[in-house]
Amino acid sequence: MRRPVISAWGFGTAMFAVLCSASHAAADDTKKNPATEIEAPTVEVISTTPLPGIGVPADQIPANVQAYTGKQIENQHTIDFSNFINQNLSSVNANSTVGNPFQNDVNFRGFTASPLIGTPQGLSVFMDGVRVNDPFGDTVDWDLIPQSAISSINLIPGSNPVFGLNTLGGALSINTKSGFEYPGFSAQALGGSWGRRQFEFEGGTHGKNADLFITGNLFQQDGWRDRSPSRVNQIFAKAGWQNETSDLDVSFAGTRNNLQGTQALPLSMLGNPAQAYTAPDIISNDLSFFNVRGSHFFNDTTLISANLYYRSLRQYGFNSNVNDDFDSGEPVSAGNAPASNVIGYANQVGSGGALQLTLLNDLGKFHNQLVLGASLDHGHTGFSQYTGAADFTASRDTDAILFGPAELTTKLLATNDYYGLYFTDTFAVNERTHLTLSGRWNRAQVKLEDQLGTALNGDHVFTHFNPAAGVTFRINRALTSYVSYNQGMRAPTPVELTCADPNAPCSLPNDFLGDPALDPVISKTWEGGLRGRLAQHLVWRASLFRTNLENDIQFVSAGGGALNAGYFQNIPETRRQGIELDLSGHVGHWTFGVGYTYLDATYQSSFVMNSPNNSSAAPISCPTCADIRVNPGDHIPGIPRHLLKTRVQYDFDPRFSVGANLYAASSQFARGDENNRDVNGPVPGYALVNLDASYRPAKHWEVFARIDNLFDRSYQTFGLLGENFFNGPGNTFDAGAVTAEQFRTPGAPRAMWVGVRYTFGAPSGGQNAD
Repeated sequence: MRRPVISAWGFGTAMFAVLCSASHAAADDTKKNPATEIEAPTVEVISTTPLPGIGVPADQIPANVQAYTGKQIENQHTIDFSNFINQNLSSVNANSTVGNPFQNDVNFRGFTASPLIGTPQGLSVFMDGVRVNDPFGDTVDWDLIPQSAISSINLIPGSNPVFGLNTLGGALSINTKSGFEYPGFSAQALGGSWGRRQFEFEGGTHGKNADLFITGNLFQQDGWRDRSPSRVNQIFAKAGWQNETSDLDVSFAGTRNNLQGTQALPLSMLGNPAQAYTAPDIISNDLSFFNVRGSHFFNDTTLISANLYYRSLRQYGFNSNVNDDFDSGEPVSAGNAPASNVIGYANQVGSGGALQLTLLNDLGKFHNQLVLGASLDHGHTGFSQYTGAADFTASRDTDAILFGPAELTTKLLATNDYYGLYFTDTFAVNERTHLTLSGRWNRAQVKLEDQLGTALNGDHVFTHFNPAAGVTFRINRALTSYVSYNQGMRAPTPVELTCADPNAPCSLPNDFLGDPALDPVISKTWEGGLRGRLAQHLVWRASLFRTNLENDIQFVSAGGGALNAGYFQNIPETRRQGIELDLSGHVGHWTFGVGYTYLDATYQSSFVMNSPNNSSAAPISCPTCADIRVNPGDHIPGIPRHLLKTRVQYDFDPRFSVGANLYAASSQFARGDENNRDVNGPVPGYALVNLDASYRPAKHWEVFARIDNLFDRSYQTFGLLGENFFNGPGNTFDAGAVTAEQFRTPGAPRAMWVGVRYTFGAPSGGQNAD
């Protein structure tokens, strides 16, 4: 039986042909109405709830919200969505922990949204009102979000409780395109460095009440590092119906992706940054995502919105590892092999819905907007893991032929049930002052059923009410101030609940064990700031923020040859605090944006952890342990203290433009160096310049180019402490010459791509893309 994502490609091709034939017939029928405004809000009005609603003017929101449009994303021709937000959004930085551009760890204000199982997640991500953090580990697979389908994005900072679980440091809300807002059709192809080849199309059309939008992306490249190819196939389609009071959309997103990474390299091997440490490391994602969303105005002051969704994600993972228990004095056998292969299968099904009521009834003479909502998210995961003995080839591939098939070591069923009741009210105290009060009650139940025994069985329930309050005050027409306080919650995931014993560390994706329970994470955020205009087209923002976390969950390295070996542990208190400064606007032919972030991410409590590859490690918890003591004020690994981003674009005329991005990040400490005392020091900072250009030689045609890392800088984006087992001739395996080293993930060298785009119908980017 063919999978839905494949059959959808045939549907998409046929529908694209139909749309092309009908392009101009419907282009002039767009009719603005309240339902349309909900579907594609402009950047001046921000949706502050999981389900899009009326929205709140940006000046009335007590937070430093960032908003971008699909047109801005399209102009830069980045490889995927995570790369765009890394280069453009303030306080965002991406770490390529596994060496594949579609598998970035995206950090915002020191909180992470990552596709890697086991990374403590602190950001919630929504797509058309559906939370797309995966059920099993709250992970975010960026390769499942088709960039060409994005109409707008809003990044809401802080612990806004309305967005529910995982909103410790922020919530990212993505709205997709529709045929009403994006009529017209385009197709583009590009090629260039590392064998990159891409074909992408999108098309939208509408009649008086019905619309249709579809987009697809076929991408492949060999990768700049050895054994790092990527194959990405994405499709998104949305059909809708609306009138002046109602809107209904049915959408489908499907992917079939195969991605390979190459792990970090020890410092002694960075002379050849393209080489793989061990190989192969593979992740395959197969997604089918259906969403039905509707809204209806009963009258001018009452709006009800709802959605229902079904999301099926099938994942396959293959990880090559060093066996740090290998005894070189004994014969090589299945029980004593230099390497191991870990093969995992995760079938994750998420389903649920939300219901939201918006009331615009004034309280006396004061304007008031009240939103009441409820949500239910159910997740079911079947996880199987196999482990097999292997040997290393001369090229450090893991060869399992001599040892027979891998053995089933884990078979687990995990069920998540997340319930939420929330409200938010924006009250106009007067014309210049707006008060916002919000809150959410969360109940999270995680049930584990061991299919091979009873060690993993467990039933965990977490409940908490999180409040929020904020006020904005418009000092004058060009200056607004604000202050806010909010709380968020994160429940431990099934992955974390089965890997929390320091005496039995796991290797990720995971060796599951019966372990102690973890406590939920509670975040408390204060934020204050100013925003205003220096002139008609110059906007600036300045904000101060502090987030304290109680019972922060972190993956603690256990050392050894397996780079991802460790366990999950509650840290009593951590803190992220900092300053954000932004200036953006356009003057004449110039458009620009500058953002600077100072971020101080530290531990606020003292604890002892095992870190055998840290040069300062010594027996603390026991005579044979290699421990480090982490003290208040020590910096959390993986988070640079300084970030600077600049985007400049010059439009010579309506046909020709050139843009440049500067991205600069300061140094960061390596994982395993939580006490900041390892002799290797931090991973150095770096600065990169990327260029893009676009030229339209004829009415429907555009030629574009992009150069990444213009000055060909050598840099690394991530570090961790581990053991290097490849100190033999030509970096071959040698268990008798193991060295403790700092490992780093090298960044990509200079590369260039050139493409061509054909557009007809409405201008590229849709009617509200400016």
